[in-house]
Order: sequence, then C-alpha cells, then structure tokens
Amino acid sequence: MGEHHERTVDGVLFSTDRARLDIDAIHAFLAGESYWVPGIHRELVERSIERSLCFGAYEGTRQLAFARVVTDGAGFAYLCDVFVVDVARGRGLGKRLMAFVFDHPDLQRVRRFMLATRDAHGLYAHYGFRPLANPATFMERYDPDALSR
Repeated sequence: MGEHHERTVDGVLFSTDRARLDIDAIHAFLAGESYWVPGIHRELVERSIERSLCFGAYEGTRQLAFARVVTDGAGFAYLCDVFVVDVARGRGLGKRLMAFVFDHPDLQRVRRFMLATRDAHGLYAHYGFRPLANPATFMERYDPDALSR
C-alpha cells in the first residue's frame, strides 16, 4: 500500500494522498454528524487515519467526501467512515467515491470485504455487498462508548 492513487471526474479530485486530508473536517463530521461514532475524540480519528487506507474527494482544497478501509490487502478489508458533506450530496459523489475505492490496486484480491451500514444498503449492493451468507459463523465484541469516553 505505497503510492498515491488519484483520478479527476467532473472537476472533483479523488485521491489517496493523506496530505490532502482535512482532519478538522473529517473529525467535525464524524463527531458531530455521523450516527456511527458521535463524539469521537480527535486523537482517535487521527489514529484511525494513520492505520488505514484513506480516500478523499476534493473540489480545490475543500474536502467533500471521505472513506477509509482497514485491510491487510489479502484476506480482509473493512470499509468504514464513509461520508459526503451535506452541501455536496445529490451529485453522485458517493457512487464515484465507492468506484474509486473498489478500483484501488491493493483491494483487488481481498477475500472478505465487510462494512456496517444503517441506511445505505442499496448503494453498497451495487458493489457486491450482501447480507452475511453465514451469520452464525460471525461474532463481534462491541463497545458502543469506546470512542467517545
């Protein structure tokens, strides 16, 4: 997971360059607007970014969208923290961001790609996501307050 990958579509730059990420904007969205990590501390956002493959969408220097993937590049990947800022919604950025994510060379041969979503099942179904085929084999250890205390 080395070099940066970039693509421009309709004036929007999609990039994996961490130097472009607007950490303030990412933290503000995740802590203040997301349903999955409300109140997350900034240092935990920074740590998660450092340890993930991150994707951003930009108009000029303004970050419009974000996603990150936690992966070993072979057996497992977890897509998370996907968002498009409110003022940029309705332009197809989520679909273009997902296409950019799934085109990344390091994610082409991942055996199991997972995510959790409350309301975007239709979007992710376009990229091959389905309910668990064998839910009885999966377990989780979940602490809903771990990121906000």
